Amino acid sequence: MTDGILGKAATMEIPIHGNGEAGQLPEDDGLEQDLQQVMVSGPNLNETSIVSGGYGGSGDGLIPTGKSFSCASKEVWVGSHRCLVYLRAGVRELGPLGSGRHPSHSTTPAGPGDEVARGIAGEKFDIVKKWGINTYKCTKQLLSERFGRGSRTVDLELELQIELLRETKRKYESVLQLGRALTAHLYSLLQTQHALGDAFADLSQKSPELQEEFGYNAETQKLLCKNGETLLGAVNFFVSSINTLVTKTMEDTLMTVKQYEAARLEYDAYRTDLEELSLGPRDAGTRGRLESAQATFQAHRDKYEKLRGDVAIKLKFLEENKIKVMHKQLLLFHNAVSAYFAGNQKQLEQTLQQFNIKLRPPGAEKPSWLEEQ
Repeated sequence: MTDGILGKAATMEIPIHGNGEAGQLPEDDGLEQDLQQVMVSGPNLNETSIVSGGYGGSGDGLIPTGKSFSCASKEVWVGSHRCLVYLRAGVRELGPLGSGRHPSHSTTPAGPGDEVARGIAGEKFDIVKKWGINTYKCTKQLLSERFGRGSRTVDLELELQIELLRETKRKYESVLQLGRALTAHLYSLLQTQHALGDAFADLSQKSPELQEEFGYNAETQKLLCKNGETLLGAVNFFVSSINTLVTKTMEDTLMTVKQYEAARLEYDAYRTDLEELSLGPRDAGTRGRLESAQATFQAHRDKYEKLRGDVAIKLKFLEENKIKVMHKQLLLFHNAVSAYFAGNQKQLEQTLQQFNIKLRPPGAEKPSWLEEQ
């Protein structure tokens, strides 16, 4: 079939102009049908390159089309000219190599994916734009407050409670640091007492004349080690509870306080912006901006009021929780330390039982969270 088409194309008379360009082929129904059959059975070239250049056929003239379309081409000789026949749906063109004539194709319309991508890009641009405007207004309000040129909204009672919370957190952090230091010292003391008891026990066996004296001291050091381990367990429980109170409960409340302060700054920034627009001239453009500023101001006001209520509630619950936790921990610490230095082993053990503190034997692995429940 292809040989017949090429033979028919080779025997056709093709007018060649003086500039080397070939004209359109004369209409031939038989050739049209044959070309369409070759087009259907030909390859589907998604990424096509068109040969352009002189008759030498060098690769320098490869021009990528950059478009996806179905195209088949056949090389034919017409007289002394080597030509390419481009076959596409409903298109038949013939031109000599080097003439620069290529099959024309329409631009592919944008698909649904392009519309979605443009929509996402637009949303991101709007988000960045709103963030930039909000940051500018808040920075302007903050600088105005720092230099005494702007006014700020102040809740005196709430501000006093927040400042008291920050001061209390600093003091509890100091107690936590001292408690950890006490734990480290107690652990070192236990290690020393344990080593000293072993040394006394060894010497009691190797010194018959001092066996009784060394034996008493060895037993005393062992008893001190046992009581010291009980005290260390109580102090560790005390330190762990203080750490939870400071780093979890208080920190969570302070995070809400930071959100409240940021909302207060935004509220004052948009309030100042609304006041400036209200004092300006009233025209059609300004009226629209004033309504938009009023709506934005109301949204930030609602956010500020909500966070202020959240902070007040969290401060109240934090105070109640702090009193409950510290009452238990301070009683534990007092009873354990008093019993230890009084040498009252029974009272020391009763203190741990009272607060449900279980001691782990030396070298034991830490229990899983299911066992701790």
